[in-house]
Amino acid sequence: MKIAVIGVKGLPAKQGGIEHYCEALYPRIVKQGHSVDLYARSSYVNKPWFSVYKHKGVRVICLPSLPIRGLDALTNSGFAAIVAALRSYDIVHFHALGPSLFSFIPRLLSSAKIIVTCQGLDWQRGKWGKTSSRIIRLGEKTAAKYADSIVVVSKALSRYFEKIYGIDPVYIPNGPGVYAESDPSFSYVKSSGLEVGKYLLFLGRLVPEKRPELLIRAFQRLNKSGWKLVIAGGDSDTTEYISELHQLADCNPDIIFAGELKGSRLAEMVRGAGLFVLPSDLEGLPLAMLEAMREGVPVVASDIPPHQQLIGSDRGLLFKAGSIISCAMSLEQAMIEPKKRAMRASKAQDHIKANYDWEKITKDNLVVYSQDFNSIKIERVKSLAGVQSKGAEANGKI
Repeated sequence: MKIAVIGVKGLPAKQGGIEHYCEALYPRIVKQGHSVDLYARSSYVNKPWFSVYKHKGVRVICLPSLPIRGLDALTNSGFAAIVAALRSYDIVHFHALGPSLFSFIPRLLSSAKIIVTCQGLDWQRGKWGKTSSRIIRLGEKTAAKYADSIVVVSKALSRYFEKIYGIDPVYIPNGPGVYAESDPSFSYVKSSGLEVGKYLLFLGRLVPEKRPELLIRAFQRLNKSGWKLVIAGGDSDTTEYISELHQLADCNPDIIFAGELKGSRLAEMVRGAGLFVLPSDLEGLPLAMLEAMREGVPVVASDIPPHQQLIGSDRGLLFKAGSIISCAMSLEQAMIEPKKRAMRASKAQDHIKANYDWEKITKDNLVVYSQDFNSIKIERVKSLAGVQSKGAEANGKI
């Protein structure tokens, strides 16, 4: 099969769950004998417009985009959709809801099957203004109308599309990436003023919906007993918000901003953590949590449905989303119960190994690609007006 991939910033992945997902998936698909063209933003990969190179067998095609927040992804995806529609692809696969706004182009201009993978309801993300959110929501509706199949990464997302659009999406979860080798003596962790097993780690983009400010406030309430908090993550058009986080920490020596970590330093920081904490209000199926669980790091997280799916009742601790007090209580409980903490982490590690395997994820995507959609009726929205009448049901976050 000839496969086009749209909506990805580029490869190799620098940051972002979708980029890491595609970097894990598509080289495996190439090894199965298929060809993959991934349309990238030239600004992300730092290559000239229309240049082409290969990354682990995937052909990366660099296209332009407007360097304006909120428009770079859309313009790049629009260009990519037009180019893909004019080429003879068997599959055109859109990743994320915003880029899916252009899924109608190859639908109308080519015979390719149109696949959309939804990693999360991006229109709910706090960093987007009203106009950007509306555009992303329109991308969701366009995907529901024009895609042959919608793939979702969590069971909560599956329920959402069934309820709002009356369609049956394909559930294929994310899988954890593989961390680099790291220093077994934890020299980087120790040089950062940290003790192995005695720090909380937040790892992710520093954006409002991931709620690092809630974690900072909860940590400041604790009787820390030597524990510290590490905030690790990069900017995502959120410079002002990051400044607010630093002000909130108020130069507390027990709160360390590690910046964006990569390679062996990232691996070492995760492996040395006593607790991995994700207080998000909104997630698809978080890769960072999957990876921490696979490494055997105990987890404390907000009780949103994707986290409930991963942690269950005995693979970590959940606290009430948005509650500083509930977060602080769960953190304190985890910190003072080392044996229970280790037991939960062991169960979580076994669960991830058994249920979130990249070889199965690859096989399941190829099954979707191979389906005969002429014989499989996928119910779509009859009109966008019909969807809007259900808007009240869609306002809640998942």
